[in-house]
Amino acid sequence: MKGPARAAERYELAPGVVAIAPGLGWLPASRALLVADAHLAYEDVIGGALPLWSTAEIIATLALVAQRMGAREIVFLGDIVHGAHMSEGAMRTVRGALDALREHAELVLIAGNHEGRSRAFAVLGETVEFAERDGWLLVHGDGPPELGRRTIIGHLHPSIRLGGGKTIPAFAAHDALVVVPALTPYSSGLDIASVDFAAAVGAWSVRARDMHLVAAALDRVYPFGSLASFKAALRSPVQPPPKPSRFRKRHIRADL
Repeated sequence: MKGPARAAERYELAPGVVAIAPGLGWLPASRALLVADAHLAYEDVIGGALPLWSTAEIIATLALVAQRMGAREIVFLGDIVHGAHMSEGAMRTVRGALDALREHAELVLIAGNHEGRSRAFAVLGETVEFAERDGWLLVHGDGPPELGRRTIIGHLHPSIRLGGGKTIPAFAAHDALVVVPALTPYSSGLDIASVDFAAAVGAWSVRARDMHLVAAALDRVYPFGSLASFKAALRSPVQPPPKPSRFRKRHIRADL
């Protein structure tokens, strides 16, 4: 089991799977960039009067990372769009955004639950239900698991609770299962230390406590060690401040 490590631009999650900022998976052998839960056109699908700023930001990020990593393909792990029904203007925006990405790498669009039964064909064109790369099965994660297969999923939007209502997206990784965080800025995510998260990964016969966590920031990833040790640290009582040393009592005034 991996322990905590220093922040870095990338970190190996499992054999052949790497976490990179700002929350993307990377398969070095295939040179494939993995994107989970982008939820493009979110603002339009929910009926808001906001511009599609998140779509432009997400696509710009993916283009930059794909170029930096020399990606051959970009694999969307489902929930590419927030919903299948959107305005004509939003459709054009999403199609144009994906076409812009195709200038950098081939796209593989795995359908998720937000694509609906139509698989958002009118917006995305052809999608697939799964892909296989480097001995890993790539799926969204909303369907029945294929036990015995090393699997990479999205869907769960894993995150670490920081207190004060703040969260940070995080990878959860095991040699049999890797969960990639959501790229959308609109989801606070599923608490990685929650019973719900444990139940979700348990469907893959993986114990959440045996997974290790890697938080994702804009330009670094932060390995936290195992979920078991992380939860133990959360339960640890707050230590009282140390008593002043004799040196402090003698030589440092109390009012300084």
